Amino acid sequence: MKKINKLCAGLVMLATSSFGFANSSSLWEESTLNKVIGANELRVCFEAGYMPFEMKAKNGDYMGFDIDIAKLLAKSMGVKHTPVNTAWDGIIPALLTNKCDILIGGMTITSQRNLKVNFADSYIVVGQSLLIKPSLTGTIKSYKDLNDPKYTIAAKLGTTGEISAKKLIPKATIRLFESEAEGALEVANGNADALVYDFPSNAIFSSQNKGRVVHLDEAFTYEPLGWAIRKGDPDFLNYLNTFLRQIKGDGTYERIYNKWFKDDAWLKNVQ
Repeated sequence: MKKINKLCAGLVMLATSSFGFANSSSLWEESTLNKVIGANELRVCFEAGYMPFEMKAKNGDYMGFDIDIAKLLAKSMGVKHTPVNTAWDGIIPALLTNKCDILIGGMTITSQRNLKVNFADSYIVVGQSLLIKPSLTGTIKSYKDLNDPKYTIAAKLGTTGEISAKKLIPKATIRLFESEAEGALEVANGNADALVYDFPSNAIFSSQNKGRVVHLDEAFTYEPLGWAIRKGDPDFLNYLNTFLRQIKGDGTYERIYNKWFKDDAWLKNVQ
């Protein structure tokens, strides 16, 4: 009887092992990482115009912090980097319908977005800040001072800037725009009192438009940005987190960060 029991136990272990192996193999075959390697191409979704993360260069190419990171990621896989410029309001659907393999485009990690996609570990933290009309200098010292119906707030449609404006400045009149550049120009032209948008972009726009806007250079929200992928892909997620740890540990990340955030030499190449 003992021999029979041992034999049965061995058969169960073998079956379990075989099933686990098959299941693991199936996961890898369906992984985006495996498919990217097979296609020799990494397709990366983003929306050009978010300085200094992704921009159109004068020569027609794309440039920016995210672009450099994406190129390095593709290189680490030994595949071609293919940029996929996509309108922001359709960028998650583009990922979900396989128009790209990954979204590297300055996307804030939120629980709502996490219901649709999975995020790798955050690669940078930014927050919302304010661009205001010069005439409001001294009057508007924080977002709280704008919480009045007499003020018109610009924000980009579908962003955390829109969410923050509606949540934190609900009494103000909020106007939504397709791009942050449109919203910033409304402030610069005196048609809006303030723009709520990401700190890096506001800082750059204010430096390019001195006298036309004022940047209140203190972020009032905490927003970790992350790379988004389709759900159910542990192999790809593991690879991305390993890649991020590696470039942060060997100094590569710091070099790229300093190029885009601590130097403005790249501005002359922006379209």
